[in-house]
Amino acid sequence: MASALTLSPRALYEEVAEQLRQRIFRRELEPGSWIDEVKIAQEFGISRTPLREALKVLAAEGLVTMKVRRGAYVTEVSESDLADVYHLLALLESDAARVVASRASPGELAELQALHASLEAAAGQRERFFAINERFHMRLLEIAGNRWRNQMVEDLRKVMKLNRHNSLLKSGRMEESMLEHRAIVAALADRDAELAARRMQEHFRNGLEAAA
Repeated sequence: MASALTLSPRALYEEVAEQLRQRIFRRELEPGSWIDEVKIAQEFGISRTPLREALKVLAAEGLVTMKVRRGAYVTEVSESDLADVYHLLALLESDAARVVASRASPGELAELQALHASLEAAAGQRERFFAINERFHMRLLEIAGNRWRNQMVEDLRKVMKLNRHNSLLKSGRMEESMLEHRAIVAALADRDAELAARRMQEHFRNGLEAAA
């Protein structure tokens, strides 16, 4: 029998939620699949109480769907769900781009330019490209400075990751995304707030088309 996983000292249910979250993102728990609470509790060496608290966290994030008398399932994202998520991300992140172009310090703009340079250097390295891409978007949001917007985007991006056909997996989409980032960074550097917002909107519109 496999030994129980070693969990960190933070709140047990939070650590369990993170473990399950990463399994969902890695597709070890597929969209639509039933979450076997007994099996997972045994694997983690925990009771079902913290596991159920963890599932409530994931349900609040939209990653898990609780079904009466049937248990917890990994959420399946429909085309309509995906379109709604991209629509909201486009609104929120284009607004953030507008703020950053108007208010960011030269040092903050340099940070975004450095992240974009790392993104270009990661071309062809899918997982690294994904990670830097997300870091760029989240750093832009941090610089824009609205924690409520940031939380909304974080939750929406978690749901976006449930999409089986991630837009960046489409042939040529990674290169297109990089060019779109380059255009966003150029608009930010020029302090052109409306152009930065428009290019961010286009970035998400193209991403949705690739994901569909």
